[in-house]
Amino acid sequence: MAGKQLVDPQQQLKVFKALADPVRLKIVHYLKQLDHEVACGEVQQAIQISKTSGTYHFKLLQNAGLITARKEAREKYVQLNPVAFQTYVTDFFADRQR
Repeated sequence: MAGKQLVDPQQQLKVFKALADPVRLKIVHYLKQLDHEVACGEVQQAIQISKTSGTYHFKLLQNAGLITARKEAREKYVQLNPVAFQTYVTDFFADRQR
């Protein structure tokens, strides 16, 4: 299959477990609207979750490979990992203009 990523069944399980939570889906949908990394605090404020809850959900999303995270000083920045979505959630970034 030319152009297709190989799917790791264990990673696929992590991805779908991570996406099975309403809070993590809100995080993913918020990040999908952006084309750049954003501070975790901004995401937490936008979807109205605590820092503790955000830390937990960001860690699960990162372990599933759905987001990338970078720490700078005391702030953590996150963004969606498009490769993971192209591999496990095909057409996630496709326009919905039907």
